[in-house]
Amino acid sequence: MVNVTVNNNKPQIKTINMSPFTIARRKFLRNKLAITSSIFLLMVIIVSFLAPYITTHDIVKVNIGQMSLEPGGEHFLGTDKSGRDVWTRLLYGGRISLLVGMLCTALVIFFGTVVGSVAGYYGGFVDGLLMRFTDFVLNFPFLVFVLVLNSILHGIVDGLWVLITVISLLSWGGVARVVRSKILAEKENEYILAAVSIGCKPFKVIIKHLLPNVLSTIIVQATILFAGLIVAESGLSYLGFGVPQTTPSWGNMLSSAQEADVLRDKPWIWMPPAIILTLTILSINFIGEGLKDAFNPKSNR
Repeated sequence: MVNVTVNNNKPQIKTINMSPFTIARRKFLRNKLAITSSIFLLMVIIVSFLAPYITTHDIVKVNIGQMSLEPGGEHFLGTDKSGRDVWTRLLYGGRISLLVGMLCTALVIFFGTVVGSVAGYYGGFVDGLLMRFTDFVLNFPFLVFVLVLNSILHGIVDGLWVLITVISLLSWGGVARVVRSKILAEKENEYILAAVSIGCKPFKVIIKHLLPNVLSTIIVQATILFAGLIVAESGLSYLGFGVPQTTPSWGNMLSSAQEADVLRDKPWIWMPPAIILTLTILSINFIGEGLKDAFNPKSNR
């Protein structure tokens, strides 16, 4: 970056060197939609994880005397068909949905980055073996695997951890392919050849030289994955194959809309989770687009 100043009618040129991450940060901060989405997402995360300090209603206790109450009074978002406060379940449901999304994203990025880095760096037989295994994982029937594992591990392992494990094991293939393609292109640069020529071990070359230069791609992939994995959890919970019904999540709350009378006459039961889920997914996608634009050197936004 070049900065030109004038002193005594003589232009002085100062060169300011900025790292790619500094440039990306400045570009991202100029994206008003991405910043607004970041603030909204941060508020949702904070409010959800502070649920025990915000509300005092019980999330599982059935209250027959307060079943299907309309919004107002003590329950400003109303109650569901079991007499449970919708606002309370919305907050606690956010904790579960966001936690599943975060943990699954972390595991997916880890597995995908490891497989993609090793395949891209070594190439040849190792690359072919790992990519064929990746293709197998990508073609595996997701819903069938969830059903089978839930049936096998029911009563042995917490259903929430089964869901996190299944989603993570079946979702890393796309990240592995993206990381592999970036590593293949990056390892042909002179600084990588120089590191190899002076005897750097493959692990050190990958960790210290290759991954930092593909980190921007990994960050963007993680942001986009976060939204998709929250949707996956909500969809599976809506169908009854995800988070156990005894644990509130946005997907479980939406499952009540399968009943015709709730869908038609009691919108306060299913609309709050539907609205907050939609806004959260949109905000994550806007953040992802902002990061993609910020890390794109050809973008002038």
